[in-house]
Amino acid sequence: MEHDALKARIGSGLLSFPVSPFRANLSFDAERYREHVGWLAGFDAAALFAAGGTGEFFSLTAAEVCEATRAAKDVSGDVPIIAGCGYGTRMASELAQAVEQAGADAILLLPHYLIGASQEGLYAHVKAVCGSIGIGVIVYNRDNSILKAETLARLAEACPNLIGFKDGSGDIGLVRQVTATLGDRLVYVGGMPTHELFAEAYDAAGVSTYSSAIFNFLPEMALAFHKAMRAGDKAAMQELLTGFFYPYARIRDRGKGYAVSIIKAGVRLIGRDCGPVRPPLTDLSEEEHRMLEPLVRRYAGR
Repeated sequence: MEHDALKARIGSGLLSFPVSPFRANLSFDAERYREHVGWLAGFDAAALFAAGGTGEFFSLTAAEVCEATRAAKDVSGDVPIIAGCGYGTRMASELAQAVEQAGADAILLLPHYLIGASQEGLYAHVKAVCGSIGIGVIVYNRDNSILKAETLARLAEACPNLIGFKDGSGDIGLVRQVTATLGDRLVYVGGMPTHELFAEAYDAAGVSTYSSAIFNFLPEMALAFHKAMRAGDKAAMQELLTGFFYPYARIRDRGKGYAVSIIKAGVRLIGRDCGPVRPPLTDLSEEEHRMLEPLVRRYAGR
């Protein structure tokens, strides 16, 4: 897909990132992944992230990221597949090339490993990865990889295939500076954990779309919330926030890493079990599953 067409497609609706199914022995289950992605692709998602953060990119091997990308492309139809990518510059460049060969329409460049870096270092890192492939690149601002507006502007000038900016930092001031500086050069994606909790603030800052982890197990409700946000239907958003998202977030916040674990729990509760999370993440306790179940039952099919 051409870069401008892909930007328009990504910005046209809700995005999501399928979980990565694991067997009891924690091996990657490609067939179950195809089933899950195929089911999600039947709903109105603008694009899907293969092996993204909720897909446990950080615990997948490079070969598994490529396997997930190929499997997603097999069943996604016309839904674009954006593959996770990351780690150090050379590793990220090699992985970017591999997922391009596997059929990815673009990559999501997650933060590099562990250490902080200067703006010049981040510029060199992103530029090298962009230059290693022909498909589109979306940079993910969060944690130890925070690109400032001036650095992004330089990258946008140097890298024709830099198509998007995703933010998980929560720094609305920076986000607004980025959208004001770059204008329509990039597509802007919200990427906070349980982004629905922040969607209105990001929308006001010029970020019109976001990736929804909830889409994994309540796709109709996730789409309904996005539709309400686009329509400015505050009453509908408030009902979903108070009825589902706030109590859901209280369960999520009971344990570290639960932003991923609770999604797999939700998928399990709708009868589409995708197995456990891989260490160092841990699954929800039985008590926490029981706390989540009535929320999922209440909103399933809505």
